[in-house]
Amino acid sequence: MDRPDRRSATRHLGLGLGLLVFAAHRQAWSLTLSDLTDKDTTAALRAALEQGARAAVALLGREGGFLNHAQVRIPLPGQLEEAGALMRTLGQGHRVDELVTAMNRAAEQAVPMGQDLLVNAIQTMSVGDARQILRGGEQSVTDFFAGKTREPLSARFLPVVTQTTRKVDLARKYNKVADRAARLGLIQGQDARLEAYVTGKTLDGLYTVIGEEERKIRRNPAEAGSAILKKVFGAL
Repeated sequence: MDRPDRRSATRHLGLGLGLLVFAAHRQAWSLTLSDLTDKDTTAALRAALEQGARAAVALLGREGGFLNHAQVRIPLPGQLEEAGALMRTLGQGHRVDELVTAMNRAAEQAVPMGQDLLVNAIQTMSVGDARQILRGGEQSVTDFFAGKTREPLSARFLPVVTQTTRKVDLARKYNKVADRAARLGLIQGQDARLEAYVTGKTLDGLYTVIGEEERKIRRNPAEAGSAILKKVFGAL
């Protein structure tokens, strides 16, 4: 074979090898996507949710966790928020602030007591639960935790919330005013008791932040430091 033919054969050989390598990479990538089992996806979601739950408890279960977090800060309910604004114009703003601070402090003190229930719900998650969350919308994580933990967490949080809010004199008066306001349709019936209202808002805020943390992990699984998270969410 003369020199030009040899160069041509070399080029063809190199091209052929390149195509083989490219095809191998394509096949490997396809296998990565197709080989994701229910076990893999459920394990990854459990890991993501557990990280999210622990991060949410750490964030919210400290002083200022609710009070200084604009998205989950607990305000007075319904029309009573407007009544609070009126009290401020009458020089009673400090009393409103005291009550709102007590409500949020109660939430901050209650949240750490729920971590074990949250983690248990995650660890006992079924394949069906995992599919529902992965295929669901923005509320899928909230819906999962609300279905699994809202009732037991409410029972656990309520005594803590009650003990904290009752230290504020205005809290006792709130229940009297709120009861009348509920009968007039100014606030919803479930918000007529301060303790129940704060407990419900505590759970709403907790689930919201867990969902945010889980979405962060999905968007950037490499930062989570878990092989299964990288494998599943990286492929998805």
